Amino acid sequence: MGQKVNPIAFRLAVNKDWRSKWYAKGKDYTDKLHEDLAIRGYLKNKLQNAGLARVVIERAWNSVRVTLHTSRPGLIIGRQGKEIEVMTKDLTGLCKGAQVKIDIVEIRKPELDAQLVAEQIAVQLERRISFRRAMKRALQTAMEFGAEGIRLRCAGRLGGADIARAEGYREGKVPLQTLRVPLDYGFAEARTLYGIIGVKCWVNKKEDDGTGKQPQGRGDRPDRRGGDRGGDRGGDRRPNNRN
Repeated sequence: MGQKVNPIAFRLAVNKDWRSKWYAKGKDYTDKLHEDLAIRGYLKNKLQNAGLARVVIERAWNSVRVTLHTSRPGLIIGRQGKEIEVMTKDLTGLCKGAQVKIDIVEIRKPELDAQLVAEQIAVQLERRISFRRAMKRALQTAMEFGAEGIRLRCAGRLGGADIARAEGYREGKVPLQTLRVPLDYGFAEARTLYGIIGVKCWVNKKEDDGTGKQPQGRGDRPDRRGGDRGGDRGGDRRPNNRN
């Protein structure tokens, strides 16, 4: 049987960060978890066409900070910030009166964000565009924008076939087991007339993916032969005066 691990969870504490940042115990944990699920469901339904890639929720005492990573910040803010005010009021009700603050982070290159690429392919499948054409176009666009590699996989009743199948395309380098590689993962569902088609996307970005630092892997250890480690521990450990 296949052993499948979510690529984001697999890289937590290595080069990925949690999308919910808070701590609680007992019943308080259960309540906050359901609040997070309600917040994400509300934002997903309200911002379907706003290019919402991910939502980061942080909690401190009686305040909640929601950070929206999107490729269309103007669509979320609205005219004179009216949309932000409406969302803040609704989220305050979901959080049972806690003070809510919404931050917006713009995604400069949506063509390299795996979640946005998967959602774009799903939208094209719902519009009855050929899945092969949509996938190949996404591959070409991502490579043109500087991706090291990209892998796509669609599964379901592709093209309206009676028997469901899976088909995938890959270009460049996409090492799924190398944790120091800045790999991004996204998943979306296309609700077509024939049924739901799942779209998965893996994007291998370059090492400088905006964080400013590179994670240290096994191949990045200092040279043991040199004198970097100080004292007489580095280099040759044999005694010098051998007769």
